[in-house]
Amino acid sequence: MVKICFIGAGSTIFARNVLGDAMLTPSLQDAEIALYDIDKKRLKESELMLKTINNNSNQNRAKIKSFSDRKEALKGANFVINAIQVGGYKPSTVIDFEIPKKYGLQQTIGDTTGIGGIFRGLRTLPVMFEIAKDMEEVCPDAWLLNYTNPMAILTMGMLKATKIKTVGLCHSVQVCVPELFEHLGIKDQYNLDEFQWKIAGINHMAWLLEINRNGKDFYPEIRSLASKIANPHKDSVRFELMKHFGYYITESSEHNAEYHPYFIKKNYPQLIDQLQIPIDEYLRRCVTQIEGWELQREEIVNNGSLEHTRSREYASYIMDAITTGTPTVIAGNVLNKGLITNLPENCCVEVPCLVDKNGVQPTYVGNLPTQLAALNRTNINVQELTVEAAMTLEKDKIYQAALLDPHANSELSISEIKAMVDELIAAHGDYLPTYK
Repeated sequence: MVKICFIGAGSTIFARNVLGDAMLTPSLQDAEIALYDIDKKRLKESELMLKTINNNSNQNRAKIKSFSDRKEALKGANFVINAIQVGGYKPSTVIDFEIPKKYGLQQTIGDTTGIGGIFRGLRTLPVMFEIAKDMEEVCPDAWLLNYTNPMAILTMGMLKATKIKTVGLCHSVQVCVPELFEHLGIKDQYNLDEFQWKIAGINHMAWLLEINRNGKDFYPEIRSLASKIANPHKDSVRFELMKHFGYYITESSEHNAEYHPYFIKKNYPQLIDQLQIPIDEYLRRCVTQIEGWELQREEIVNNGSLEHTRSREYASYIMDAITTGTPTVIAGNVLNKGLITNLPENCCVEVPCLVDKNGVQPTYVGNLPTQLAALNRTNINVQELTVEAAMTLEKDKIYQAALLDPHANSELSISEIKAMVDELIAAHGDYLPTYK
């Protein structure tokens, strides 16, 4: 029997997608599903919701149980899903936005790189190292499927500092081409089955390297259509990047606005409107989700008729492929062991991966176009130093990560960045370890 442990199971909607998918997958339908979360109320709600799906969509075949002890939940697991958020919306996410704002540094999402991503990573990696220690004791051969951001920082940290088999998973590769076609206004003109494409890079900054329709390069058509769409529109930043660097990027414009030094500029505030950049977007999303949960609870948790349709999340496909040997291909975040040859060795890259009984096996990509590798390296610098800070507890590594961030160093001086880091460390308090 397969055992799946979900850490952060209070993320009810995400747990529904991933574990609901498992219950609709023949090789996983009889699984033992162990749920763990530090929020006992949300954990109970997720358990109730999943048991309803199990009854309505899976003939009660799965065995679902909540645990108050993390190590007990992990014991004997074959797969561990990680979906934690250390510090939550309050106090931590608010701190990540409000303190930088005092220094004139604006953010949109703040969960991947930049000052918000650095501190989210520094809060989260110590907890993940504790999870890894538990796994090494009670399920050392399990695969950890990480969905938590900052994806590259956390996945790199786990693969460098622990023995746990880890792959990072994100939605942005699956939706890249459909979203591009929607933004170009051609989603109803073409059948995606006619297209072949290749995507690689780093998480949230992977690149649509090629796209062909029935064997013919389709990029000239994409670039031509994009050039005719006037700003502002909801994908303005990605189209600007494609205009100047030649290729479309996987993650949304609101994310990419803060990964580069070009877009959120206090001396050029007109760019915010010209490119429709949603400052403080993640704060608004958090408030909306918190307020909306009361209505969703009735629709999801207390709905005795709730069923599930399999989503496009990778987790169930990975678990099925490893369990049965039936191969599948995913986009996975893994260490760069010669996969992308002009990015640093042992950074975290997002590349196509074959999955079967041998596990997650990344595929060789080779060189990225020079300009794309250069853009990726600006973010890899921050990711590597953040991981080193978490592993060594050296405060200088935090300063250096922030000083090398493309957005922060284009807006603030060295002294301002260091003062901001000190204030953030103090504000996060016990959510961070003591740095030397």
